[in-house]
Amino acid sequence: MKPIHIVMAIVVQLAFAFQLIAIKIGVTQFPPFLMVALRFLCMALLLVPFVKRPVQHQLRPILAITLTLNVLHFGLFYAGIRHVDASSAAILYQLVTPFATLLALIFLQDRLSRQGIFGIALAFAGVVMVAGAPTHDSSIGGLLLIGAGTLSFALGNVLIRRFGPFDPLMLNGWAALLTAPPLMLASLLLEQGQQQALISADFYGWAALAYTVLGGGIFAFGVWYFLLGQYPVSQVMPYMLLSPVFGVVDSVLFLDERLTWRLVLGGLIAILGVAIVQFSQPRQPAKLVQEP
Repeated sequence: MKPIHIVMAIVVQLAFAFQLIAIKIGVTQFPPFLMVALRFLCMALLLVPFVKRPVQHQLRPILAITLTLNVLHFGLFYAGIRHVDASSAAILYQLVTPFATLLALIFLQDRLSRQGIFGIALAFAGVVMVAGAPTHDSSIGGLLLIGAGTLSFALGNVLIRRFGPFDPLMLNGWAALLTAPPLMLASLLLEQGQQQALISADFYGWAALAYTVLGGGIFAFGVWYFLLGQYPVSQVMPYMLLSPVFGVVDSVLFLDERLTWRLVLGGLIAILGVAIVQFSQPRQPAKLVQEP
């Protein structure tokens, strides 16, 4: 990767990690589906008027990416993190890489070495250690929701690579427009207190929502889509190794969460497994982003 793209990948992981903090704060004041629906509605209003429309052959792939990467991933993740401490969520998110590797093996005909198989097993073992003894702020149900959301995120990444390249802002904007209605419907059907939440939310709640729109949404995912269009999944995904480290540090600094030996040891095992998966995969030539 070019040096500027390496810097971009690291900055994106910082943005993703701090987004955990913003989401954790936000879902204490807004129902989860409502918050994520508002996030994507705001993103759509900010982006769609200024980006190109997708061409005909891109519509189905964008719908598939919207369903996996946005509706399922974010809906499940926001619902789950309400019942999980941010440190555990940051570690659990490492399942994205082994999930993406396995899905790329199925859908993209990528190869998987013996070292890769061992790394996947190690990553799952580390996550099981973290999930095996939830803290007082975490529940098994919340961890399972985040795990399912992580699988959806991995599938969305593979779909971007399979059907891309896409213009990052176009994909971000139109996927956001398509995401808001089903999540708003889910909020109306499954949640209560939406009106009261909008009235009573304080500065921190609205600031958290604003960050998920601008920092963690338009900026971070826009850059992430760009990098996935430039390089193979196996070259981009290793940078997600930084996200749990940044996420745990942020959780301790901003949320006063307590580290446990199981969290630290399980996190290190999971990160080691992910590293083995990443660096055991063959490198492929870059695929440049093209304007649609």
